[in-house]
Amino acid sequence: MNPSSRAGAADVVDVQQFLNSHPFSPYQWGIFALSFLIVLMDGFDTAAIGFIAPSLISEWGIDKPSLAPVLSAALFGLAFGALGAGPLADRFGRKWLLIGSVTLMGAASLASATSSNLTELEIWRFITGLGLGAAMPNAVTLMNEYCPDNKRSFITNSMFCGFPIGSAFGGFFAAWLIPRFGWRSLLVVGGVVPLLLVVVMLFVMPESPRFMVVRGAPVERIRKVLSRISSEARRATAFVMGETKAVMPQASGKTGLALVLSRPYIVGTVMLWLAYFSGLVIVYGLVNWMPVLFKEAGIEPARAAVIAALFQLGGIGAIFFGYLMDRFNPNRIIATGYFLTCLAVGFIGQVVGSTPMVLAAAVFFAGLLMNTAQSSMQALAAAYYPTAGRATGVAWTLGIGRFGGIAGSFFVAELARRHLPLPEVFLLVGIPGLVAAAALLIKNRFSPQADAPVSLKPTGAH
Repeated sequence: MNPSSRAGAADVVDVQQFLNSHPFSPYQWGIFALSFLIVLMDGFDTAAIGFIAPSLISEWGIDKPSLAPVLSAALFGLAFGALGAGPLADRFGRKWLLIGSVTLMGAASLASATSSNLTELEIWRFITGLGLGAAMPNAVTLMNEYCPDNKRSFITNSMFCGFPIGSAFGGFFAAWLIPRFGWRSLLVVGGVVPLLLVVVMLFVMPESPRFMVVRGAPVERIRKVLSRISSEARRATAFVMGETKAVMPQASGKTGLALVLSRPYIVGTVMLWLAYFSGLVIVYGLVNWMPVLFKEAGIEPARAAVIAALFQLGGIGAIFFGYLMDRFNPNRIIATGYFLTCLAVGFIGQVVGSTPMVLAAAVFFAGLLMNTAQSSMQALAAAYYPTAGRATGVAWTLGIGRFGGIAGSFFVAELARRHLPLPEVFLLVGIPGLVAAAALLIKNRFSPQADAPVSLKPTGAH
């Protein structure tokens, strides 16, 4: 389709058709790189508290249970940060919410390094979590809105792989930094790098062109951004945006949370929340408790930690899922991943008494499936909502899901307290995978169908 044909004039450009009809430019790759680094630092800072925990125990003379509030403070911050930032981004824009959240993340991490007791550290970790929780969904949303339709999930999932890479880098830096400079140095790195990113973002990070069209921004501002992708945009005198959601008229005029919870989207919204929540029950339940469970099964602590760590190495598989999601039904692709996760997690419990190699392979394969499915949910949520509610939709999916992570830790703790056999524990922990798969199949049944493009009012036609 000619990008201008919808408006009936050669100099009126449909933004998404413009993105679809041009190669992914160096300018868009620059946005990808910035978003990737933001998500990478998000993963680094989220994992940092786990790496400094042993040092806190030895330096401050505290016991392990006393660390629980500190370990969970950032999770609560992540949840509330996401819930609050989404609606703000749909009202004020993706760029400034991203800059603000990364600034908060960096400043609070630096402040965490000055903590002299657990209470101070808990407060600053919660504030750091607010920034972390706000940054991730807005980075996903901004990247999504610069993607052509046929590569949207692939590019978004590739960008989100920064999170597990950042978590891994956290471990490498911790092993080198902490013995030399102490645990505070890791938090300093987690603060300085985001603040340096903010300086770059102030000069380089653009606003989403789709958001600018929805909010009626001046045509000169939109033209300036899109001309960095192709010089053809310089001829435009107005911009429109076709939303391919047939239900858009029923949600006309609604933005943010009002759109996300509107009648056309409510079923899909709740199913996204349920799927992401269920997935994080598995992720945090296993990540936090596998080393303990394996140790109690008679595996030496060092080996148990190494085998459990394999569960977190599978996020890179999201790139493959992104490729599939752009070509087939994405709900069914991710639902299949969750279903196989349920089987794979259950299988771990069956091979705990086997050789370490068999157990390690089972843990790695389960982690590959779990992290691939879970990491693909951001792209699925971003594709589900129209521009007027996309940041809220993604942010609330991630925010609600964080409570699943908290629930997962308590769930496995209760199973351990009841002294259930390990095969039963892993079978029960795998069940949320079935719940997540069922939720996505229900969403697929009730999702708005893209059968009639709906053009928004042109902007900038003076």
